[in-house]
Amino acid sequence: MTDLSQFQHPRFARMYERMSAESERRGTAMYRDRALAGLTGRVVEVGAGNGMNFSHYPNTVTEVVAVEPEDHLRGLAERAAAEAPVPVRVLAGHALALPVEDDGFDAAVASLVLCSISDTSAALAEIRRVLKPDGELRFFEHVRSEKPWFGLLQDAFTPIQARAAGGCHPNRDTAAAIRAAGFDIEELDRVYYAPLRFYPRHAHILGRARPR
Repeated sequence: MTDLSQFQHPRFARMYERMSAESERRGTAMYRDRALAGLTGRVVEVGAGNGMNFSHYPNTVTEVVAVEPEDHLRGLAERAAAEAPVPVRVLAGHALALPVEDDGFDAAVASLVLCSISDTSAALAEIRRVLKPDGELRFFEHVRSEKPWFGLLQDAFTPIQARAAGGCHPNRDTAAAIRAAGFDIEELDRVYYAPLRFYPRHAHILGRARPR
């Protein structure tokens, strides 16, 4: 098995377990529904965390292969998989070397994870590798603000958040990264909300893209 020691953040993982439940109540659940609506066939989910997406998959999905490197979160995801409305298989692994076959999936899901991956372009290249030629990427991510002053604030805060929150970089231009990785974005919505009480309202994007 790939060494996953560098991906372990046990303190943050336990904190995230509590934070994600609050975030669901404050609007994230609705956006998960939107991001996953209409999916069909086999899906690979990159960085599945504690499995919060699993209950939102439509019954047209035949299988979800969920990849998660962090031990505590993966254990929670395995519990969530047992109660999911669609078949879910949880694997130990990371986004830079997905432990799945080439051209094997109708869709890939990246949900609140591309902010924390050390090499976004490499992770997106892996997603392209495992997607079928006509497959699609569904994404839901928090991103850098279009407001210059708030973007600068995010830039200043990012080193602190990255250390405290499992590598999270809230100032990334994820849509640009997706395009640069060889995807055409077919649908893109930008929404603003505050998923946590102590965190300001900020930008998220959700949409779909296909390999060129």
